[in-house]
Amino acid sequence: MELVFGFFRLIEDLTWGWALIPILVIFGLFITAMTGFVQFQFFGRMFRVLSSKNQTGDPNAISAREALLISVGGRVGGGNIAGVAVAITLGGPGAVFWMWAIALVGMATSLVESTLAQLYKRPATDGTYKGGPAGYILYGLGHQYRWLAVIYAVCLLLSFAIGFNAFQGNTFAGAVDESLGIDRIWSALLLAVITGFIVYGGIKRIAKVADIVIPIMALSYIAMALVIILINITSLPGVLWMIVANAFGFEEAVGGGMGAAIAQGLRRGLFSNEAGLGSAPNVAATAHVRHPVSQGITQSFSVFIDTIVICSCTAFVILLSPVYVPGADIDGVVLTQQSLVSHLGEWTQYYLTFAILLFAFSSIIYNYYLGEVALGVMTNHPASLHVLRIAIVGIVFLGATAPGATAVFFFSDPLMGVLALVNLIAIIMLFPVLMRVLNDFRAQLKAGALRPVFDPARFADLDLDHAAWPDAHLARPGAEDRDRAIGRSENPAGAQ
Repeated sequence: MELVFGFFRLIEDLTWGWALIPILVIFGLFITAMTGFVQFQFFGRMFRVLSSKNQTGDPNAISAREALLISVGGRVGGGNIAGVAVAITLGGPGAVFWMWAIALVGMATSLVESTLAQLYKRPATDGTYKGGPAGYILYGLGHQYRWLAVIYAVCLLLSFAIGFNAFQGNTFAGAVDESLGIDRIWSALLLAVITGFIVYGGIKRIAKVADIVIPIMALSYIAMALVIILINITSLPGVLWMIVANAFGFEEAVGGGMGAAIAQGLRRGLFSNEAGLGSAPNVAATAHVRHPVSQGITQSFSVFIDTIVICSCTAFVILLSPVYVPGADIDGVVLTQQSLVSHLGEWTQYYLTFAILLFAFSSIIYNYYLGEVALGVMTNHPASLHVLRIAIVGIVFLGATAPGATAVFFFSDPLMGVLALVNLIAIIMLFPVLMRVLNDFRAQLKAGALRPVFDPARFADLDLDHAAWPDAHLARPGAEDRDRAIGRSENPAGAQ
């Protein structure tokens, strides 16, 4: 057994230990430069996905907004509550600045990987679409790279669907036990039943649940943070200066100074927003949109929401409170909880428990869907999906009931490192294709199109499924003018 532990420790050292974070940062900067700072160019378009006018008319399809909310639910989790607190504890306030920096870079990475996932998506039998890194490996690089897609699928299944779901179950039950005194077995049973109900409904039910749960989860947390910021508005400039000063070494809050701030900020930021890790593109591929870049822009917005908005909420809650003492050793969740109590009173510890429950639940349904996609790469046998669903319910229950059960899933982080490397290799090889699609989107905007439409016939050399683009006829001669006129009259604000 020690040999197995040693093997996965080696993988983690070779990925997260020293190689992967610099690679993700450098690659993100490369993408940002080569695409002409695409995340800033299309920043204004990101907010259009929130409009109710931007929904598909097909009741069987997943809309761009639903895909956004599913991915936000997956990205937002314990890292936004506990992870930010850990980053500040170990790296000082300056870690927050570097979290912001990696999020801005990661927005470009997420746009690229999600655009490729959309480009190579395939229609599913239930009227939705499926795709992701395995899809753009198989259809973009070719079936001779199937072995690479299988490696990706195995790592995705084991790390997200199995390992991380056990962690989320453990987080859920632990929060309930500590704040409400309810034994783990009862919260485990409740979570297992709810999980079973959701996963047996497939991606459509997941999308409908996300459309309700995620806005409640995110908006309530943001609202509470805004109240705290307003109460402490006179202290806000000092906190902002402290973040910048610590980030560049003008002031030192913890041992390691600027180096600790950079290391903790980049690491926690990447873990939180998942840009480049190859997980979110699987959800991005499900959406019915007119152009692949439209969903890429939407997923870039997801990174913005996760880190720039929600992680910042936690950071300001902590740094504006008297609880935070630079260099003090305190558990991440406890630091966030005590900071909330210092601002608004004892009731907030129960609110935080509720927030953790929603964050954990949204991550579970997201992780399950990633497992479903991964399984589809390896086998299409009908029974395999039922086995996966039963296994997920069991894993969630196991993780929730046993406080030490998550130690069994020590392989999750190392395999996520392999997952990210495989994804980055595929993106690098397909980057010229991405630029062609991005230039097609830009050219249509320049020509006056309100909502660019992708026509796979213009990319006849690529292995694309034309059935995945039912709106392609709108891109053909004469249709664009009609669509522009319709857009001006029915949707003056525009939509993706």
